[in-house]
Order: sequence, then structure tokens, then C-alpha cells
Amino acid sequence: MNIRNVSGDLIGWFIGATIALPQALAFGTMTGAGALSGLYGAMFLCFFSGIFGVNVPIISGPTGPAAIILASVYAGLGGNLSALWAVLFLASIFQIILSFTKIPNLVKYVPYPVISGFMNGVGVILIILQIAPFLGIKGYATPLLTFKNFSYIMSNINTEALVIGLFSLWILIYTPKTVKKYIPSEIFALILGTFFAQIYKLDIPTISGLTGGLPTVVSADFSNIIHISSLALMIAVICSTESLMTGLVVSSLTKKKINNQTLIFAQGIGNSIASLFGGISGAGATMRSVAAIKTGATTKLSTIFCGILILLAVLYGDELVNMVPMATLAAILIRVGYNIIDTKFLKVLHCAPKEDLMVMFLVLFLTIFHDIIFAVGVGITLSAMLFAKQLADKTTLNIKDVEDRETAKLEKQIHDESHYKIRVVHIQGEFFFGSASQIISQFEDLLGTRHIILCYDSDRKLDISAVFALEDILARLKSQGIKVYMVLRNAEILKQIDEMHIKRQLDDEEIFFEEIDAINCAKEEYRKYIKLEIRRAAIKSRRFLFHFKK
Repeated sequence: MNIRNVSGDLIGWFIGATIALPQALAFGTMTGAGALSGLYGAMFLCFFSGIFGVNVPIISGPTGPAAIILASVYAGLGGNLSALWAVLFLASIFQIILSFTKIPNLVKYVPYPVISGFMNGVGVILIILQIAPFLGIKGYATPLLTFKNFSYIMSNINTEALVIGLFSLWILIYTPKTVKKYIPSEIFALILGTFFAQIYKLDIPTISGLTGGLPTVVSADFSNIIHISSLALMIAVICSTESLMTGLVVSSLTKKKINNQTLIFAQGIGNSIASLFGGISGAGATMRSVAAIKTGATTKLSTIFCGILILLAVLYGDELVNMVPMATLAAILIRVGYNIIDTKFLKVLHCAPKEDLMVMFLVLFLTIFHDIIFAVGVGITLSAMLFAKQLADKTTLNIKDVEDRETAKLEKQIHDESHYKIRVVHIQGEFFFGSASQIISQFEDLLGTRHIILCYDSDRKLDISAVFALEDILARLKSQGIKVYMVLRNAEILKQIDEMHIKRQLDDEEIFFEEIDAINCAKEEYRKYIKLEIRRAAIKSRRFLFHFKK
């Protein structure tokens, strides 16, 4: 085992755990099951998903989308904890069953506007649900209840809680990046918010009621099995989807392929054990996992260690945790909600295709005011219908000349002459949300090439998923030192990638409308490279002979 990898996992474990700890407290409290349930969920899910899961650092635990669903389910069950544990145990069984099917592999076909609308909706819900706790009042389970009681909330503001909440939020936003590299801002907010609340003896709500000790098996109420099964399936889908999305991000960062079925199986095992001991369900958390990876984590050891650290906090940190102000937790969740919002898509709203905007805003609205699963289902269906309409509108009689054999011959010749250091790659067919992830994965085989001529053969404008996929392709190739030339069919596509800020990945001299021009440019660049290499080799040879003679 590589010592450097282990040390990286240890650092990543600490960073992941310090982010997971305050968020687990906050999410557990938000659901109504209690802060301890959040800690148990993070502890068991991290530990067992690490043991049974894929060998990459996926830090798991309660997350925003899962917590929102659980809060709604718990309220719908009338605050019956035994029924909630039954729902969560069934949800974990559904996850395990799901892992033996091919369904987890379908996540790559979810259109980007649907994901964006879903994440934006979750972020907005998290922020809305924290309005009351941030102002020192007991929170409500849904955004509609919060809006319904808004006048009561505003007329009963606890000024001291508001001050602590604003102070905590200020720390979360303005902690310097150099400091956050070593200690997450959530930990600073938790410590300083609690310290000032205690030192000035402020009359504000705190977590309270948390007792240390090992968890015990809870009782589960399966009496209404038919009703709770539908709730369990909804939770299983949300937790699995979020874990798969995190898996995609982690795979991109670590350059390791992830078995989605193994990932969901491990999440199901972790959630099942958590539910038996009173822990709320969770999923792979993107922000925690990315933080762990950025600080050196490379394997699932960091995930296992994270669970152990949270166990130590449960056993020995209960007195400190009970002092944490609810306003500080609310501030942490407001910041989490903001981070969940897809600012990348929002920045290009002014030039995004109207069909993508329609899907995103519909999913956003339905997520906030109706139901997350329904919102995603409607978004996927609408995306498919709009795309089918676009293809139907483009279907016309097209009379083509015989294939340009000279160009094809020229491509083969350049591949052979340069020993595949120069390659011509055609993106044929429709480059859209369904094909974007597959096209990205195919580019892994081209690493090692020095010049790639990328020909987008369609004259159809790109959808938002394809635009971001193209940006990912260009960034990934350039990070490997590969020179990229782009051949486009028309100026409209060039205008689109310019408006979406993808063109900044390419210089003007690297964009062509004719393939032959791109080939000639690549050949000229490659000749320069060969001459330079010959010159360097000659210099090395002369230096060697000089030293040999001496």
C-alpha cells in the first residue's frame, strides 16, 4: 500500500468529516428526527458504504435533497418515529434491489436542465426552510407551511438568534480560502457561534437533548406497509440518484471508472444499518467528496475513517453539541442551499436555448411547490418530447454527393504519417444530452495524441448538456497537453459557443470551417514540433560526446 496515498486519505478523511459533522447535525435537526439521528446516519453510512463500496473517496451522509424528503415524510407520518424507521429500512432494501438492475447506469441519460432545475429547487427549499430557525423560531416542514406562517415568523423574531445567525453566516462567507484549505468554514461557524452564544448567555434555541453513548436498535412500525412502501421507494430513488451524481463528479476528478451498481449496493447497506439504529438515510455528498479529494484522498479508506471520527464525536462530544445554537445550524444550511444552486447554468440563462430554460424552470417550480420525484419525471418527459420535436422539425429531403474520398484518404494518410500523433475525430449524429457523457468517455482513448482535429459534423445548435460536455472535452484534452483544432459547419454554432464562453478554451486560429485547413495547420505545427525535438536531441547528443571525451 502506498504510504503517500494513506497520508492523503487521512487528510481527506479529516476534511470530509469536519464538513460532514455540522451538516449531519443540521440535516438531522431539520428532518425532525433529531441531531443525533443525523450523526448516526452519517456515521453508519460512511463506514459501511466505505467497506462495501467502490474504491474512491465518496464521503456519504445526510444531504439536502434527502433531508427535505425525510422532513416531508416525517411530517406526513404525524411525527411517528417508529414508522419513519420502517420507511427508511424499506428504502434501503429498495436501494439494494435497485443495485442488481441496470437502472443505475441510466443516470447519464438525465438531461442537464432537469438536474439543474432539481438542484436549484433543492437549494431554494433549503434556504426557505431555514428562515424560521435563523430568526429564532421553530422551523416548519415544508416551504408552503413557512410561507403560510410568514407573518407569525416576522412578528416573533428573536433578535439575539438573528445576530448569531448573521454572525455565523458572515463567517461561512468570508473565511479566507487559505484557511478553508485546512479547516472548513462550517467548523469555524459552529465553534464561534456557540462560543459567543454561551459567553453572553443569549436566550436562543440550541440543539439540546443529545446524549452520548453507543446507538441501540430502534423499533420500526411496519403496520401500514402499503402506504410506507411508496414513501420508501421515493426516498430510495432520491438517495440513489444523488449518490450516482456524486459518483459522476468523483469519477471525473479521480479519472477512475466507478461501478454504479456497486455504489448503490453499498449505499443501501449503509442506509439499512443506519435505519436499524435510528440514523436517517443519506447519500454520497458531492461537496464533502470533492473537498476530500482536493486535499489528497484517493481511496475508500478516507470514507471509512470519516465514519470512525463521527463515532468519536457521538461518544465524547454530546455536551458541546447541545450548546450549538439552532441559528448557527440554519446559517450553515443556508450556505449549503446556496452552494447547491446551479450558478453555472444561471450565468448563461440569457443565451441558453429556450427549450432548456422551459424544462429547468418547470422542474424548479415543481420541486419547490409540489414533489421532487414528480418534478424530475415531468422534466425528463418534457425534455424527451422537445428533443423529438426538434428532430422532427429538422427532417427534410437531403440530396448528398458521393463521399469525399479524397478527404477520407487524407485523414488516413495523416494518421499513418504522424503515428497517430495527429488524429481527426468526427462527432457524428446528434450531440445532445443523451450522447454527451458517452462521447466524453470515448475521448479517454485519445490521450497520448498531440494534435486532435475535432469536427462537429452537424449543423444543429448544441443543447446546454452538449455545450458543457464540449467544454469538459476541451478542458480535459488541453490538460493532457493536446492541441485541439475545432471544425464547425456554420457561424451560428461558433456564435453559440462564443456566447456560452466555451470559445475561450480555443484561440481564433484553432477554429475552422473547412477540415482541410485544420489538417494543414496541424501538420505545420507537428513539423515544428519534430524539428524542435530533433534539435533538442542533437544538443543532448553533443553534450554527451563532450562529457565522454573529457
